[in-house]
Amino acid sequence: MSSKTKPVVGVIGNAHVVNDRYNVQLVGQRNMRAIAEVAGALPLMFAGTPDITDIDALLGAVDGILLTGGRANVHPTHFGVEPHARHEPYDQDRDAMALTLIDACVARGVPLFGICRGLQEMNVAFGGSLHPEIRELPGRMNHRMPRLANGEIHPDPEVVFADRHEVKLVAGGSFARILGCETIRVNSLHGQGILQPGARIVVEGVAEDGTIEAIRVADAPAFALGVQWHAEYDPQSNPVNRALFKSFGAALRDHQRAA
Repeated sequence: MSSKTKPVVGVIGNAHVVNDRYNVQLVGQRNMRAIAEVAGALPLMFAGTPDITDIDALLGAVDGILLTGGRANVHPTHFGVEPHARHEPYDQDRDAMALTLIDACVARGVPLFGICRGLQEMNVAFGGSLHPEIRELPGRMNHRMPRLANGEIHPDPEVVFADRHEVKLVAGGSFARILGCETIRVNSLHGQGILQPGARIVVEGVAEDGTIEAIRVADAPAFALGVQWHAEYDPQSNPVNRALFKSFGAALRDHQRAA
């Protein structure tokens, strides 16, 4: 058994440029607080950059992986579509890191939780495709964050991250068991979304407009779930998001005990 007092969660970083000059890796603090305060684990940020992040070493040091949201879209060449400037920015280093890491986590039974971009990466890793602007499909709602009449992002986070639509969960599925219900309400802050599910991707939650919101990886030996909404925003107070991070935390401790 591991001598660590708390399980450790690797949290993937996003590429960012500060002052138009300095390349950095960023992780939103809410992701780390969700892990520390709700999952009961130690968050450890790692670079979403394959040439400096050794996956074997990483998975030997952590008990789980959190794939966070991010501004960049998954590069469309990963699912056979030509890129377009309208759908930038991209973060191809993170793509390469995440897609390889997802396969490794599932194969080794390392708990994996994907949020927003993380869900999209999980789908692509198993051969699925994405649509760069899910709101442009017939019958879909605008899933992007609320904006003011002048086009600026709404200044109030409580408005931006408010629950905006329902998600219907598959009866008897992993999410329904964790949450104890079959209908939930969630926030919505994304443009890209799942178009065609990957070979091992099981759809467990769908929004009222048909957008895929919750997935699991079939036959994964450990926790391997993804959500399209930002579950990291308020799991300290939101019962749905709290239950998800609590369940992730339980899987982390199982992995820690088995190590």
